Amino acid sequence: MWDYSEKVQEHFYNPRNAGALEDANGVGDVGSLSCGDALRLMLKVEPETEVILDARFQTFGCGSAIASSSALTEMIKGKTLDEALKVSNQDIADYLDGLPPEKMHCSVMGREALQAAVANYRGEVWSDDHEEGALICKCFAIDAVLIEDTIRANSLSTVEEVTNYTKAGGGCSACHEGIEEILAKVMAERGEAFSGDAAQVVNAAPVNKSVDQVQADAMAALTQIEMPVAAAGAVPAASGAPKLTNLQRIRKIEEVIERARPALQRDRGDIELIDVDGRMVYVKLTGACSGCQMASMTLSGIQQQMMEELKEFIQLVPVSKAPATSA
Repeated sequence: MWDYSEKVQEHFYNPRNAGALEDANGVGDVGSLSCGDALRLMLKVEPETEVILDARFQTFGCGSAIASSSALTEMIKGKTLDEALKVSNQDIADYLDGLPPEKMHCSVMGREALQAAVANYRGEVWSDDHEEGALICKCFAIDAVLIEDTIRANSLSTVEEVTNYTKAGGGCSACHEGIEEILAKVMAERGEAFSGDAAQVVNAAPVNKSVDQVQADAMAALTQIEMPVAAAGAVPAASGAPKLTNLQRIRKIEEVIERARPALQRDRGDIELIDVDGRMVYVKLTGACSGCQMASMTLSGIQQQMMEELKEFIQLVPVSKAPATSA
């Protein structure tokens, strides 16, 4: 199980500024329900001073996503837009006394939402650069621009770190080679060589080599590395742990849902497992849980427990009926 700070737990169980902000004049939407996490950040900005008077959020994701969003709203209230834009994803993690490495992508999503909300207030076009041909990780819809920017901003040097900060590469692993190419490029610019087989920084470039030469050498070495690529749609097991069979995965998912049901039933609600399709877990909320304003919080908590049990990314999707299946 991941180790969460007391501050992360506090912001998860008692999130600040959760819910809609009706008089918001700056709104940023990032992520996608189809990719596992989604965040809407709403700002109320004083036009004369560009000071953020209020900030609220709505999120669908794990406990770290909720805590990161809660922390972000607390950090930016009272700041000007320009001051708020200086808040980095590492600042968000530090505010929470740290996040597990596997959850750093939640703080990155918060920073993106802030950039999108400020752009919306200023009437600017904000894009997450998911352009045709630029998509690196198809499992989580992560593009090359986000990966490269995150590597630069956080001085990342391994594929594992990129996955922790962006989720790219956390699915079928077919995009690992593309991630390594971006790592090699950025690290060469820093005067470092990327060793894909060991996934670590090796000696800095000799002073008599240009950056272009170092990059060329790193890319040449990269082409000699045979990266294991899992079949499309495969779900990797946690490092050092045996891979679960589909039946074992479903049983663990059922166990988490069964543990959650008594608390929901006490509140005259319930949850039912509808289907499991890879990382997508379809459930149906009934009774008082159906249409409840806290439903997303409930699902986030259950989703978090599933991910900790399975040691993999899981998306919990509420549906009214079983999803259609292809013939």
